[in-house]
Amino acid sequence: MTRLLTAAAIQTSYDTNLAANIAKTEGFIREAAARGAQVILPSELFQGPYFCVTQEERWFAEAHPWREHPVVKAIAPLAGELGVVIPISIFEREGPHYFNSIVMADADGSLMGVYRKSHIPDGPGYQEKYYFRPGDTGFKVWDSRFGRIGVGICWDQWYPEAARAMALMGAEILLYPTAIGSEPHDPTLDTALPWRRAMQGHAVSNVIPVVGANRIGFEPWENYPGGGQTFYGSSFIADHRGDLVGDMSPTEEGVVTATFDLDFLTTHRAAWGFFRDRRPDLYGDLAKGRPA
Repeated sequence: MTRLLTAAAIQTSYDTNLAANIAKTEGFIREAAARGAQVILPSELFQGPYFCVTQEERWFAEAHPWREHPVVKAIAPLAGELGVVIPISIFEREGPHYFNSIVMADADGSLMGVYRKSHIPDGPGYQEKYYFRPGDTGFKVWDSRFGRIGVGICWDQWYPEAARAMALMGAEILLYPTAIGSEPHDPTLDTALPWRRAMQGHAVSNVIPVVGANRIGFEPWENYPGGGQTFYGSSFIADHRGDLVGDMSPTEEGVVTATFDLDFLTTHRAAWGFFRDRRPDLYGDLAKGRPA
């Protein structure tokens, strides 16, 4: 029997009301499930605004242990109710350590574990190193009810090494929850197309579908009058060729879905020979901080 997987990305805006953000995301998850989606991807840190635009210690109070996080406690049972897989993005606290994390909920609502964002950016409007430690879980691929799923988080999506590592671990689809938009230091800089192209390249090089889910809308910086961030949406689903088979505009709110034949992709991936012809013996410099 052919294994088909229907994936969905959610694109919407969020504010400071945790309960409202959870309810809003739940509504889109239900919409995606009604459209046949089996794996449903909300965007990064949907518990609230993207707070990493500035350095403010008050935000640390919004982090929780991953099993006890209010977003996880609300969304995981929904996964079980609807019979869908949901990567749940959270601000995680483990003892004195803080991470930008994904908790994977399988289609029975069970928690398969946590992935902690590996690459942590630090720049104008994206000051994540103030809040998050680099992840200590390594890359993860999850054996879900509907297939083997690899998940990276935002800045991870720019790194071909991360996508290749997950593909080598047997991922059949790659998912990237994201919060990305305007650049405060340069209002003329628009990275939406390069953002997509980077992930479309992962799809081509690994013969694997890729899903990117971003938020939309303007989020003002509460303690900095006149400042703020505009998130450019452009959420998409790319097939194994890197072709867009579902996409959204920079401003629309909703859900995008696409269906893939995983058995075809397994055979097609083998036929391309990318993994057969790899030369790890020549790639030593990739594992060095500074190649000789």
